[in-house]
Amino acid sequence: MARLPRLCLPGIPQHIIQRGNNRQACFGSEEDFAAYAHWLAEYSHKYRVAIHAWVFMTNHVHLLATPETGDGLTRMMQMLGRKYVQYFNFCYKRTGTLWEGRFKSCVVDEENYLLTCQRYIELNPVRAGMVNSPDDYIWSSYHANGLGQEIKLWTPHPVYLTLGHSQAKRTAAYRELFKAHFNENLVNQIRQSTNQGMALGNDRFKQEIERLTGRRVRPLKRGPKPKRKIEEEFLL
Repeated sequence: MARLPRLCLPGIPQHIIQRGNNRQACFGSEEDFAAYAHWLAEYSHKYRVAIHAWVFMTNHVHLLATPETGDGLTRMMQMLGRKYVQYFNFCYKRTGTLWEGRFKSCVVDEENYLLTCQRYIELNPVRAGMVNSPDDYIWSSYHANGLGQEIKLWTPHPVYLTLGHSQAKRTAAYRELFKAHFNENLVNQIRQSTNQGMALGNDRFKQEIERLTGRRVRPLKRGPKPKRKIEEEFLL
């Protein structure tokens, strides 16, 4: 099946996943995490991509980012990936690829899904059983969004800013969001949308993206198999 072209619309946030090749570790030390964060901050600034949320796991990375240009996100990820692979291979005396092909991404309906996507990202270490609370994991944007820490990498999204008139009120309101149960169906929806390069949002958002891009952003519906095909499978 032909691969759909990547969606990258200026001003529309995207959820991004970058995985280690064959799910292998792409971070082996605290210094590795710090190096990746440093270059992410550098290239996001260079290519004008605002980073709203992130989590760096042992073998993959999640980002929520809004590009200002149509190619900014791709250029940022390409430069970041190359720079980090050079660093990683040098440090661990290895050669070859580190990442699992190109990164996965989906556009996000900011009005209805942005804060949900941020929670999904920042709860990743909790779902993995690594920590009991998102504030226990250092390599996560929860320390900015939920605790108000000043982090160079972080740019708060306008939707986040509507949570309160002060940073203290915003962080308190944001922490309250994490007290609600995160529906497993919603987890699966985010994963499917990102892995398939679709859109994460309601029907109106998806229709608008399809109108703007001329490309479908919803999975094809699987219809019933033709009767003859079913009969053939039964006879085999």
